[in-house]
Amino acid sequence: MNRSTTKVIAGLAVLSFLLSAQSPEVGNRKHLIYHDIQTDERGNIVPWYDKDPGIAYDHILHLIWNYWKNVPLYSNNDPEFHKRYKAYGGVKKYFVARTLDDMGVGGDQFAMILSSWALYYQYTGDPEVLVDMRNQADTYLTNGLSAANGEWPNIPYPCNTSKLLAVYDGDLVAGKNYTQPDKAGSFGAELVTLYKITGERRYLDAARNIADTLAAKTKPGDNEHSPLPFRVRADNGAIKDAYTTNWTGTLRLFEDLIALQEGNVAQYRKADRIIGDWLKQYPLKTNKWGPFFEDVGQWSDTEINAGTLAWYALEHPQWDMNWRKDVRSAQDWVTKTLGIDYWKQYGLTVIGEQTVYHMQGQSHSSRHASVELLYAEKTGDDSRKAEAIRLLNWATYMVDFDGKNWYPNFENCEIWWTDGYGDYVRHYLRAMGAAPELAPPGQNHLLRTSSVTKSVTYAANRIVYETFDDTGTEVLRLTSKPRSIRCQGLNENDWKWQPLPQGGGVLRISRSGGSKVEIQL
Repeated sequence: MNRSTTKVIAGLAVLSFLLSAQSPEVGNRKHLIYHDIQTDERGNIVPWYDKDPGIAYDHILHLIWNYWKNVPLYSNNDPEFHKRYKAYGGVKKYFVARTLDDMGVGGDQFAMILSSWALYYQYTGDPEVLVDMRNQADTYLTNGLSAANGEWPNIPYPCNTSKLLAVYDGDLVAGKNYTQPDKAGSFGAELVTLYKITGERRYLDAARNIADTLAAKTKPGDNEHSPLPFRVRADNGAIKDAYTTNWTGTLRLFEDLIALQEGNVAQYRKADRIIGDWLKQYPLKTNKWGPFFEDVGQWSDTEINAGTLAWYALEHPQWDMNWRKDVRSAQDWVTKTLGIDYWKQYGLTVIGEQTVYHMQGQSHSSRHASVELLYAEKTGDDSRKAEAIRLLNWATYMVDFDGKNWYPNFENCEIWWTDGYGDYVRHYLRAMGAAPELAPPGQNHLLRTSSVTKSVTYAANRIVYETFDDTGTEVLRLTSKPRSIRCQGLNENDWKWQPLPQGGGVLRISRSGGSKVEIQL
């Protein structure tokens, strides 16, 4: 059964069925997906691997990366199937799969994984992560763009409708030739990040092409029409679905290109303003937060759209003068509309995916948690911080000892590459950036930068990193207070050290004039 069918069943199911399906009871033991539930002295859930969240989160992130890195090349034993894949260079199945058994790609899968891996590369300095990012982007750019002479040119299709080959040519619901402009915007934003890391112009050029199409098509929306449609035919411009609220990636794309002074800056400014004004006038007031998902053909409000915009507002407070009120409203709407109360016995309300499929999700719960942690950092209101950490603790239970990450629908074992990988890893790393005490003690990590990390090297007593911009701020979790910090233009008043009870501490740097930082411990 695929998720589309499951969603219809879930929508018709009675509440008692849902609560039963969400119960962790197995025999006389309390078990959640892969692991026995662990609790603290108050009965609140803690991670399965270690009671210290930092140790546990670090462990599962590495499990997930190793599973992804070593995923098999083929998903079945059909020789003809293998031949078809070999003809396309033996492309790994996660380039083309939605789940282990469904070879259609998830609509935002490529953008999501680039987003997560950029943060994981910063966290680890592992060059293999960057290799995978290039492979992801190159596969999609080579095999997934709409025709240059079409009505919506040079933007990616969200699905490979044949489900067999790494050729992306349409939409899972609407069919061949249909695309989703919001997913194009998200992918374009990640291409700009990849350009900033690698310096490879082709990624920036592809991002500019996407931005040119989206900016040219942007027009004022209303309560039934977003400034760009959700589903549209790339070849002739026929609109199937006119509304979605997933535009933060598109805003980032426009704003990054404006800052770089690349492309049609005037047109990007205009489109950015139109989309931003519409988001503040409509969904932030109406809480009409749908749709998002590639396999849903009817209206559905979603956590991801609300949570992603809340995160954007927190990172860009100048964008919304009412950001504190608007973020709180969006987060509270998510909890009220999509919260699942069964887990209150363990100290938390788990977050469901969307209204048409009100099933708990590890990616949606971890995103909601990361937004709450950033909200606590930005406002000083930490009243929801402890529960946010418990949400992250809960979501660790979806990860098996070998790194499989099961979407917890309790009906069949579905390893979703979106929910379990691309739209999962980034939330733990963002949570660490907002609350550095959640990073592992006894280790050194660059957790957050206002720029983009081009390279980072971790040695026993030395960390060296370089960012794209020569002005910015960073947050690091370190094993000890630095003996020295070297960066052009940096003086002792430009960094602050905060010791932590668990050992080591948090280093906060504010740079202006240099992009390469060397820290001696």
